[in-house]
Amino acid sequence: MSDWGVIRARGAEAAQFLHGQLTQDIANLGAGQVRLAGYCSPKGRLLGTLLVWSPGHEELLLACSADVLPALLKRLSMFVLRAKCRLSDASAEFAIHGLCGPVASSWLGDGAPPAAWACRVAGSVHVIRLPDAAGTPRYLLLQPADASAPELPELSADAWAALEVLSAVPRVTTATVEQFVPQMINLDLVGGVHFQKGCYPGQEIVARSQYRGTLKRRARLFACDVPLRPGQEIYHDADPQQPAGMVVLAAPVRSGPAPARHVALVEVKLAALEDGQLHAGAIDAPALQPLAMPYAVPLEPG
Repeated sequence: MSDWGVIRARGAEAAQFLHGQLTQDIANLGAGQVRLAGYCSPKGRLLGTLLVWSPGHEELLLACSADVLPALLKRLSMFVLRAKCRLSDASAEFAIHGLCGPVASSWLGDGAPPAAWACRVAGSVHVIRLPDAAGTPRYLLLQPADASAPELPELSADAWAALEVLSAVPRVTTATVEQFVPQMINLDLVGGVHFQKGCYPGQEIVARSQYRGTLKRRARLFACDVPLRPGQEIYHDADPQQPAGMVVLAAPVRSGPAPARHVALVEVKLAALEDGQLHAGAIDAPALQPLAMPYAVPLEPG
């Protein structure tokens, strides 16, 4: 999975430093736990989303989209100052594989974490349990870069991407940097925002969106007969001149010889869900068909 990368944070104050930068409680991250977190601009807009876990004493690993990693690492490094924390790009050290299904669970055996957002670390091998998608268990396997690939049936990149979309867990890529406040793409609904922790960049705006009833957008799943892409704007019948939303993640779903259907996690105005149709890219494009979400999403603004 070359579209993922890894940042390493080491030092006596690494956890406390990241606690003050990310939307999650990192200071109290326990062994065997993985925390989904966002990194925001001062305006509360997401610069990236990260999976954070601790493989050992005074060390944390942060997995994120490879295309946003250099910018995240550079920005985080700017604020380390005198903190006892060293940040580095550890991507070259790891081969990252996506595993899914009961065969993968059986292959992992006792190395399979029991629930979502849990991890097992054995030496230089890390296994992260992601939320299931369409009833399918999913894992990230990180192992040394020179290790052999898992002896499992190969899964296409499109099939893995479709499961990621259907999990409705957002991941920020270059195409969507600074487009969303965390709640707009449901980061709060999937455990990516801790509202009782201390300050972090953009915290005031994120909190205001949560508690003052100003949130009027959420992410929902849709299907479409034409390809979709992250960052693509979505339009509604009632207002064809103004975008009603944006694609967060998208992937084709292939089944036999039939043309591929496409699924997408889309950030959209709540008012646009009430009636009419949504279209990708232009008002005369094929309509999006809503799909069931794997978790409850508030329908009312705020």
